[in-house]
Amino acid sequence: MNRLEERIRHLIVETLNLEDIKADEIDLDEALFGDGLGLDSIDALEIGVEIQKTFGVKIDTQDEQLASYFSSVRALARFVALSQEQQERAS
Repeated sequence: MNRLEERIRHLIVETLNLEDIKADEIDLDEALFGDGLGLDSIDALEIGVEIQKTFGVKIDTQDEQLASYFSSVRALARFVALSQEQQERAS
């Protein structure tokens, strides 16, 4: 597991004040919504805001792939890493 995935797991637990689960209990490929971790759309919004603040990436709410970016910790880490790379190239 890489450091970014670990940071995102902690971010999820801290942002949502999840008292019943520890960051290391979240499987990297576990679904964050529905039958997986059981998060909802309000949770997604809170996580999205914190991801933008913490990692300095932009989340386009009109992006048709947005749901796939938030499908798991691993997918979210991949999205953040790619977004950061694109921003670095653009600057």
